[in-house]
This record gives sequence, structure tokens and C-alpha cells, in this order.
Amino acid sequence: MDLDLKTLTYIVVFSTFALYFAIAWWARASTTSDFYVANKGIHPVLNGMATGADWMSAASFISMAGLIAFLGYGGSVFLMGWTGGYVLLAMLLAPYLRKYGKFTVPEFIGDRFYSKTARMVAVACLIIASLTYIIGQMKGVGVAFSRFLELPFAQGLGIGMFVVWVYAVLGGMKGITYTQIAQYCVLIFAYTVPAVFISLQLTGNPIPQIGLGSKMIDGSDMYLLDKLDLIVSDLGFKEYTTAKLGSTLNMFAYTLSLMIGTAGLPHVIMRFFTVSSVKAARSSAGWALVFIALLYTVAPAVGAMARLNLIHTIQPADGGNLVYEQRPDWFKNWETTGLLKFEDKNGDGKVQYTADKEANEVVKVDRDIMVLANPEIAKLPNWVIALVAAGGLAAALSTAAGLLLAISSSISHDLMKGIFVPNISEKSELLSSRIVMTIAVLVAGYLGLNPPGFAAGTVALAFGLAASSIFPALMMGIFSKRVTAKAAIAGMIAGIGVTLLYVFQHHGIMFIKGTEFLGGMEKNWFMGIDPKAFGSVGALVNFAVAMLITNLSSERPPEHIQHMVEDIRVPRGTGAASH
Repeated sequence: MDLDLKTLTYIVVFSTFALYFAIAWWARASTTSDFYVANKGIHPVLNGMATGADWMSAASFISMAGLIAFLGYGGSVFLMGWTGGYVLLAMLLAPYLRKYGKFTVPEFIGDRFYSKTARMVAVACLIIASLTYIIGQMKGVGVAFSRFLELPFAQGLGIGMFVVWVYAVLGGMKGITYTQIAQYCVLIFAYTVPAVFISLQLTGNPIPQIGLGSKMIDGSDMYLLDKLDLIVSDLGFKEYTTAKLGSTLNMFAYTLSLMIGTAGLPHVIMRFFTVSSVKAARSSAGWALVFIALLYTVAPAVGAMARLNLIHTIQPADGGNLVYEQRPDWFKNWETTGLLKFEDKNGDGKVQYTADKEANEVVKVDRDIMVLANPEIAKLPNWVIALVAAGGLAAALSTAAGLLLAISSSISHDLMKGIFVPNISEKSELLSSRIVMTIAVLVAGYLGLNPPGFAAGTVALAFGLAASSIFPALMMGIFSKRVTAKAAIAGMIAGIGVTLLYVFQHHGIMFIKGTEFLGGMEKNWFMGIDPKAFGSVGALVNFAVAMLITNLSSERPPEHIQHMVEDIRVPRGTGAASH
């Protein structure tokens, strides 16, 4: 007897949760080295897989293909930015930071700029970026639970928080790493299997990447993208393959912000501290890129095919309109979540889907539902739909765990041990790390339930905040012996300050009264740059302020700091010196 979707989803999802708990218990941390960097004993291939899971968040699994589905060509900024940023991280930062060999990013910044103040500023920047990022993960957890387990959003979020809390608090980096390896296997299988089915349905080709450029098998003798261009243009939307995300400058700024923000995200950088040497760090970076590519090369196909299937089901190919009372089951299922809404504006009982806002009766299609709804729309087997739910949760939970560890280690290791309580015992530090992580889970859950307006529905802002603060400090710390503590601190504050001001203003949050001159409308954007892309401008401000202060001052870093910078950059020492 075939199991119904809800029962099957419960079985699949909670089986994966049981697996995560078992791994966390097996890999529980007993030392601070275990908790922070898994005792530097993770194999490069396994670390590459864990990095892939840590890296591919709910934004990659759930949101990215949804963005591509609606933005078309403009959505390519996410593919180029996030993938290019990982390459930047792997080549310019990871090997050098691993050679330095400490636990956290703020620890490196504090030591390199010989300043506890620099370390504290880095902690503040890390927490701001990580908390903004984690909101997106919490939304992904809530969306998946609310739809597939038919639970209220808040209950679903609560279960997700509990699962992360158990394996993150118990296992630390060691437990998180092995759990993320399992989560990578779940999420990549869950992402590619439906894509293979749907590519076969539409083009007859089982490889989605090739199917995207293939002819349809519906008898139209048209290529899939040509067909999609025709359909969306007929409905009044921008042509799919040429639609841009604002101006060319905005596209460039968006891509750059995502790239350098990626390279500055502390939870991904921490992964390279878990291997035994610089050589292993380089190797694990290469493997991670392979594992990431498995999803990122499929995403454009998933987005395009999801948009085509969506339009075909709510706007039939025969030119008629779907009678609302005869809407398909997937439509009804997603209406109950509030993420899909219909409003019968003309009272004819039919669904009209068009770019004309006045005539469009499908008044809301949340982009985040596209990947999760796609298998239902394509009428795939229930086990495939249940698998996608498990994959979405795996993606969200894996990144949430990495972010929580980055936050807790920055507070317990960088603030408490590094500055305020330097003589704290290892046992007490481990306990404080777990307490801080528990608090971080609660704060993340609260923000998931009550997201601030500027961060709702997107993690691009988190990348902008990391781009404007952490990345420039790391680059100058590694590649310049001249930059002083005062210059680095001023640069970080200026970079993240101008980015936060711009973001708050343009998302209608007037925390600073009397500064409404920036406005909140697109026409008032600085040089047409989206607030979510402004991290690239913030990074330039950071670099400019730091270099200006360095050049105007006669002060130079101490001799031993300059030698440390030289030692980090010299490629020797993949052996003893890099341990």
C-alpha cells in the first residue's frame, strides 16, 4: 500500500534527524580543540563534503533556484557571486589562515593587528553578519515544516532549533562536521533526483544541465529556454534569458558583494582550521568546489523548469484560464501556508497570471516555494517530494549549525578567553561555549519568528555585511605589512557602518531619526545600486579608510608582526610549520 505524502515525509525527515543525533553522540566533543576545530583531524575529502553542506544553505537549496526562476538571467549574479567567492576564499584566504593555525577569524585579526579592540570589532562584525544570515536559515526550516509536516510555522521552527541545538551543543565542530557530511549526502540527492525526473519529463534528457539547453518533447520543436522566453513575454514579464537585475553597474556590484562576502564569511573560513595542514586545506578547498558544483550547475535548470511548470499549471497552454475551483492539489496545499495567494479581482472564478499588477490574480508566489513545490507541480512520486523536504531541512540546519558555532566561538574564545577571562580553564571554556551556543539558538529562533524588515527573505544582506567588514581586514592583514591597528579598526567600522546605514534606510527602518534624506525608493539608490549589493561599496570604503590612515601615519606595525605576515605568506611549511 502506498503511504500518503504526510506519513512518508514524517518517516524520511525524522529518520534523517535520528541519523544526525546518532552522529552527534558518537562525535561528541570532549576538549576545546574538538569543539572549535574537530582536533584538526578531518580528512580533506570529508572536510570538502562538510564545507559543501556548510556552504550550501537554505539560500542555495531553497531560494537560489526560486530567484533564478523569477529573475531569469538576472539571477545569475547569485551563481557567479557565490561560486566565484568560494574560489576567492580557497585561493586567497584559506591556506594562509590555516597556516596561521588559530581557532577563529577574530583571533587572527586581533593578533595580526596587535589589538584587543580590533578583535572585539571583528567579533561584533561577525555576529551582525552571522545573525543576519541565520534568519534565512530559520525561514527555510519554517517553510519546509509548515508545508510538508502541516505544522504551524512557529512549531516547525521550534523543532528545527531543537535539532540544531542537540548536535551543535553536544558535538561542537567535531559533531557538526560529521553531521554535515551526512546532510550533504541528503541535500545533494534530494536536489538532483527531482531535477533528473523533471528534465526527463520536459526534454527526454536525464541530465538537467544538458536538458536546460535541449528541445522540448511536447511536439513544439522548440528549445526549452526559447519556449520559456515566449511564454513569459506573452504574459507581460521580462524575457527570461535577457532580464537584468537593474543596471549593468548594479549587476556587477551585486556579484562583487556576494563574492567578497562569501570569502569573508567566518563559518566557512573556520572549516579550513579542521584539517591537519596547509596542503590538506588546499585539497579540501578543491574537493568542496567539486561538491558545490554538483548543486550549482543544476540550479539554473531547476529554476527554469520550475517556472515553466508553474506557468503551465496555472495558465494553461490552450490560452484559457484555470477555473479556481478546479485548481490542482499542489495549489491548495501551498495556499494553506500563506506563501501562495489568489485573489479573484474580476469575480469570474478564474485564475489569471500576468505581469499586469492590476489584472494579476495570483497575487503572491513566494520565491522560496519553487524548489519545494516543483516536484508536486510535476506530479512526481511522493517519496521524491518527501526527499526534497528532508533536503531543504538538511541545507538549512547544516548552515545554521556552522553559523551558531562561529557566533559561540567568537564570544567564548575571542571575548571571554581572549580578552576578559584569559585564565579560564579548558573545562570552563567548553561549558561557556555550550551556554553561549544555547543562547545563540534562542536568539536565532526569535529572529526567525520575528525577522527585522531589512533582512526578511534574503541572506544577500549578510554577505554584504561580511564583504564590507571582515574580508578587507583579512586581505590587508595577510597581504600588507604596513596596515596598522588603528587603520584596520577604522576601516572595519567605516565599512560596516556605511553599509548598515544604507540598508536600514532603504528598507524603511528609520533607526536614526532625521536621516531620511537617503530615501527608501529605488530611484534614490546610490548610482542605482541595490541595498543588498552595497557591501561592495562598503568594502571599498573599508579599504580606502584603512589605506588612507596607514599612509598618513608614520606608525608601522611592530617588527614581530611584520615577520608574522611574511611567515604566513611564504608557501613553505606544508609540514611542521603549518601544524
